Amino acid sequence: MTGYPVHPALLVLADGRFPAGGHAHSGGLEAAVRSGRVSDTASLEEFCSGRLHTVGLTAAALAAAAASGADPLALDEAADARTPAPALRAASRRLGRQLLRAARVAWPDPALDDLAARFPRGAHQPLVLGVTAAAAGLAPAQAATAVAYETVSGPVTACVRLLGLDPFQATAVLARLADAVGAVACDATRAADAVAATGDVDLLPTGGAPLLDVTAEEHARWPVRLFAT
Repeated sequence: MTGYPVHPALLVLADGRFPAGGHAHSGGLEAAVRSGRVSDTASLEEFCSGRLHTVGLTAAALAAAAASGADPLALDEAADARTPAPALRAASRRLGRQLLRAARVAWPDPALDDLAARFPRGAHQPLVLGVTAAAAGLAPAQAATAVAYETVSGPVTACVRLLGLDPFQATAVLARLADAVGAVACDATRAADAVAATGDVDLLPTGGAPLLDVTAEEHARWPVRLFAT
C-alpha cells in the first residue's frame, strides 16, 4: 500500500480541491466547536483520532470493498445500516452524487455510468469513491487510504475557518495522524478482502460515533451554520 511512486490519481482523488463537495462539510466539527469540545489543536487531534477510528474505519472499508468489485447494492444497504442519523445519510448521498459527477468527467468508465443509473438519487459517498478509485486504476488499499485521510483532513481544514487556528499547527495535526491513517486503511483493506473472499458484507466494520449522530441532527436544525454538516 505504501509503495512508490504514488499513483497520481490518488493525489487527485484525495485533494481537497477536487470538486466533490467535501469543502462544504466539517465532519461534525462545527457542532463540536460550538459545544466547546474542540477549542485548540490538542482537542482537534483528539476529535480527529476518534472520528478516524470509528466512522473513518467503517467508510474506508466500504470504499475498499467497492474498489474490490463487491455488489454496489449490498454495499449501499450496508452503508445505510451503518449511518443511523438521517442527516448524515442524506449528506453522504449528496456527496456521492457530487463525487460521481466529477468522477465521470475525470475518469470515464462504464462502472461509473452503471452506478449513476442504479442510484439516480445518489449512492453513499464511500461506495462512489471506491468505484471511482477502481476506474482511476487504484487498488482497494488506496481507496481506503483516500477515505481515511479525508476523514481527518476535512475537520482539520474546517477548524482553521471555525477557530482561526494557525494553519501550520493545524497541518501538524494531520502529520501526527499520518501513521494512524495508514493503520486504519490497512484494517479497512483486510475487512474488504474478507468480503471479497466470502461475499458477506456483514464482515465490514460497524464502528460508529453516537455523539456525531446526535449532534448532526441538531446541527441540521440550526438556522445559521457555516458548514452543511
